[in-house]
Amino acid sequence: MQNPLVVALAYDGLCTFEFGVVVEVFGLPRPEMGENWYRFAVAGIEPGELKATGGIRLAVDGGLSLLAQAGTIVVPGWRGADEPVPEELCEALRAAHLRGARVMSICSGVFVLAAAGLLNGLQASTHWRYTEKLQQRYPEIQVMPDVLYIDNGSVLTSAGSAAGIDLSLYLVRRDYGQLAANSVARRLVVPPHRVGGQAQFIEQPVPVAYESQRLSPLFDYLQSHLADEHTVESLAAFTGMSPRTFLRRFSATTGTTPSRWLLNMRLTRCRDLLESSTLSIDEIAERVGFGSTATLRHHFRAKLSTTPVAYRKTFTSGNEKMITSR
Repeated sequence: MQNPLVVALAYDGLCTFEFGVVVEVFGLPRPEMGENWYRFAVAGIEPGELKATGGIRLAVDGGLSLLAQAGTIVVPGWRGADEPVPEELCEALRAAHLRGARVMSICSGVFVLAAAGLLNGLQASTHWRYTEKLQQRYPEIQVMPDVLYIDNGSVLTSAGSAAGIDLSLYLVRRDYGQLAANSVARRLVVPPHRVGGQAQFIEQPVPVAYESQRLSPLFDYLQSHLADEHTVESLAAFTGMSPRTFLRRFSATTGTTPSRWLLNMRLTRCRDLLESSTLSIDEIAERVGFGSTATLRHHFRAKLSTTPVAYRKTFTSGNEKMITSR
């Protein structure tokens, strides 16, 4: 990539988790990735030592002048949705973006990009708790409440804290390809991408540990038998439950229905095969359990707003434009 320098903003009251995600993905030395891997720096928006959430004190590499050198700027959260954004920071972000830098926000960091006017006329994602407030305050932004992240090209936003991992891995995939993203994901012990949006995390009941353990063999079985046909009755019989009890406990554990869970798993496997294999679309449709290419295309377009062929071209060329997980 032309400018591999990633600059993360730091501020008094820094969101520690979001900042840690950025450091983990972009700031760790990875000699296995070659000499053109990301370089990393931290820019403080205030002078002196900064305090992060949890009592951590932070020394930075420089001030806002670092933004003028960055290829990518990351805003890892913000002090709060109602906290004002300094105009000096907004000006520095606008100047860097105009010069060609990408800007990316995690969770409440979207309010910084919005205050700088960098999201006007664009789509944006943030934590589900903030979507209504963001839309009311900035009506010129199209807030997408059910996605994990959005790529507008040079302006990227992500939902709640952990969605910063999803967006960061997406950016690695966009910059260096699928194999690099997979490698970083393995180091993090997370999947390279998640199917489904943040709606699945809104006000869902906490799974009962016992039920999760009881259904675990079923999940393993389904993962290895995606191509088979499954019914509520057959799945209930596998677990030794009645269909009614099975549906209730499956929903309590996963927050969704068996058919939707299977659809998400099949799409995940489909995406893996499109990115990493030379199998035809027909072969992939059969292997993941969609049966026909028409069915695969229908679900792929409905869930990912693209076609399998276009997706394969995008993720094997490194020229992604906009992918939203919803």
